[in-house]
Amino acid sequence: MLYTLLSLLVLFWVVGLVAHIGGSFIHVLLVLALGIFVFNLITGRKTTV
Repeated sequence: MLYTLLSLLVLFWVVGLVAHIGGSFIHVLLVLALGIFVFNLITGRKTTV
């Protein structure tokens, strides 16, 4: 689920760059998504469903 959220945030960021909507809010979401991704890579936690 986390990777789905990350991919959606990246998608919204790309749409924001192309359509010039959202302003800096999209970029803040992207930085947040990248921070979560890096945190998961460093901790190496595995999620089970």
